[in-house]
Amino acid sequence: MTQQKVALSLFWRTFFLLLLLLAAVVAAGAFTWRAVDPLAWLGPRNVPHLTSVLRISAEALRTGDRSNRAPLQKTLAAREGLVLQARAVTDVWTVPAQGNHLARLGEELRRRLGPELVVASSLNGTPGLWFGFVVDREAWWLQAPAALVPPAPDRQDLLWLLGALLAMLAGVAVIAQLINQPLRRLSFAASRFRGGEFDSRLDETTITSEIREVNMGFNRMARELAKVEEDRAVMLAGISHDLRTPLARLRLEAEMSVIDDEARSNMASDIDQLDAIIDKFMDYARPGETHVRPVLLSKLIDKEAASFRDPSEIRITSRVAIDLEVLADEVELSRVFSNLFENARRYGRTIDTGIAMVTVSYMRTGGWVICTVRDHGPGVAPEKLGQLTTPFFRGDAARTAATGAGLGLAIVEKAMQRMGGQVEVANAPEGGLVVHLRLRHARQARSITTTRSDA
Repeated sequence: MTQQKVALSLFWRTFFLLLLLLAAVVAAGAFTWRAVDPLAWLGPRNVPHLTSVLRISAEALRTGDRSNRAPLQKTLAAREGLVLQARAVTDVWTVPAQGNHLARLGEELRRRLGPELVVASSLNGTPGLWFGFVVDREAWWLQAPAALVPPAPDRQDLLWLLGALLAMLAGVAVIAQLINQPLRRLSFAASRFRGGEFDSRLDETTITSEIREVNMGFNRMARELAKVEEDRAVMLAGISHDLRTPLARLRLEAEMSVIDDEARSNMASDIDQLDAIIDKFMDYARPGETHVRPVLLSKLIDKEAASFRDPSEIRITSRVAIDLEVLADEVELSRVFSNLFENARRYGRTIDTGIAMVTVSYMRTGGWVICTVRDHGPGVAPEKLGQLTTPFFRGDAARTAATGAGLGLAIVEKAMQRMGGQVEVANAPEGGLVVHLRLRHARQARSITTTRSDA
């Protein structure tokens, strides 16, 4: 019996991760504030304490006996580290520059004690934090202990700020990755599944309960669809065999028993049509596995055009460069051009000659090749163009009277999707139907792949 893992919802997972990030940001902000602001370095209690020291010292001088001032000065120096001395006329002191951390500290103390307070960074060449104040018209100096003197900010403060910012950005990136990782895996599995890889499976043991349930549902759907695909392949093979066997017997019996040549020819034609319709069904319903590789487009078009040998029905002109390569499945792409040529032979004949004049051309745009197959027939009503790739749809009366299965352009669209391409159907301005096939250029794709691998 497997041990059940603790279920953690996506909400609480996100909550704890963001709480951790918030704690880190608060800690970084506190240290940064302490490093940059001298008042923060002194702490919320130190500034009031320094204010109290100055007030108590001034009050002791004001109320105490003049004969006790010398012992008072010694006591303050020995116990508190405070240097208290009278101001002399010859005293020379240095006032902190505007914007200096000691100048800002002096502004805060003057706000508390009065504007007559003097703050100096040195007195008679002795560095330190000196405060000058007046008690009963007598001027005094008080030097604060070294422990209460805030250090001057240096370049490390800027580095600290930069490091804190980078740490925050890294934390956000990591959390975003952790949150989106299950969804990215689901998206990747769905894309593989869409490409016909029904063996794609997701982790069903993840700790996040919602993600685990989604993964289990996806895997269950994948197994069921894989079974449906397997059953469909078996069914199609059975239908093909079961239909073609009696058709072959019918053809043989017609050849042997029907005396009338015209009737025998018509019966054979009907049987051939049924056999072709079965081929169309099989082409449309075949599994979606493709093997994409560089294919010489001109050579493939010439090969498919050669199978349409009757010039009284169709004439195909190719204007595709002989060295043009596209990324495609050769079998699927052959099926695409075969269906397009057959579609033109049936429905794209010109009115005056009764011959389907087909032109194949191309153009390059970026990393894509757009191959255009055009006939000079009557075309299709504009409102019906969007339905031409729908299975079993025929665009007009001529198509309704035709003997096809209505799957030609549907097979073209499905095959192009399997190869990662696109198909667009339109009417030519001068008349006739135009089919644009959008395929990836092989050399351009190889160049991009090589560049990425070198990088």
